[in-house]
Amino acid sequence: MAYDVSPTARTLMVLELVQNSPGITAEQLGDKLGVSERAARRYVAILREADIPIESVRGPYGGYRVGRGLRLPPLMFSPTEALGLVMAVLEGPRGTADPVEDALGKIVRVLPEAVARSTDAIRRVSARGPDPGARTPDPEITAALVSHSADSRRVTIHYRRHEDEWPMDVDPWAVVVRRGRWYLLCWSHAKDARRVLRVDKITKVEAQPASFVPPADLDPLAAVEEHLAMGWRYPIEVEIDAPLDDAACWIPRSMGRLEPIDENRTRLLASTDEPDWYAGKLSEIRAPFRIIGGPELRAACQLVAQRLLAASDHHSDDVPG
Repeated sequence: MAYDVSPTARTLMVLELVQNSPGITAEQLGDKLGVSERAARRYVAILREADIPIESVRGPYGGYRVGRGLRLPPLMFSPTEALGLVMAVLEGPRGTADPVEDALGKIVRVLPEAVARSTDAIRRVSARGPDPGARTPDPEITAALVSHSADSRRVTIHYRRHEDEWPMDVDPWAVVVRRGRWYLLCWSHAKDARRVLRVDKITKVEAQPASFVPPADLDPLAAVEEHLAMGWRYPIEVEIDAPLDDAACWIPRSMGRLEPIDENRTRLLASTDEPDWYAGKLSEIRAPFRIIGGPELRAACQLVAQRLLAASDHHSDDVPG
């Protein structure tokens, strides 16, 4: 770094370095700025004098980080606005080095705790890749569901299906984003069962005084994907001659539930409305398997096999022998 950089510019560079690298030490700051460790600490002190909450943690894993509550006018977000920003980012195409995702992370890190908790909860349980035709739910309803989920507060929701709408008492375990579709994973007290509901079909949320304790081993995204693989028209049971870990590499959670039969065999339980599509997905399994249940799937697999055999037996006069 040039030595003629002004103290003000260096102070702003310190703020940017601390935001981008939480846990950075005074020694590392000095190296990046081209100044002594003592001078780096002085720039940190200047930021604190300007009411910027730079926190320091002692110990081998300590360092500087920006504390909660940093306000950079006009970036003042209400819970609904902050969640709306997260929703917009989640529904767009994202990669492993996405600058929008990095920028959103900076904003979430300095939001007040009550707002950051809701937005960060959504980011943790989202599966990337938008699904064509997905509908964006109401941000206020989504924010309320996430807030009550974080507080473990039972709610009454009003759920719309076709032309009907009815109230439901549920424990909102988590709000999950999967391929651009927003789902509420919850426990329905009317059905006495776990439910997965579309958030865009919820028209009203009312908090109840009762609280709840979610399952200790809950994996919200896995639970939603397994649920979406069940409940369709044609039931499926397949035995795969491979260990569970190997089968999981070939069968995504959205295709059904995998359970071990023994050390060398795995059972796949699922359902589908499209046996032809499912038969094509089964062809990706790299081990012998048997269709135990599902005559529709068995017939579809036979058709796929006949097409593949016909294609492999085809000879063209244009291809040299």
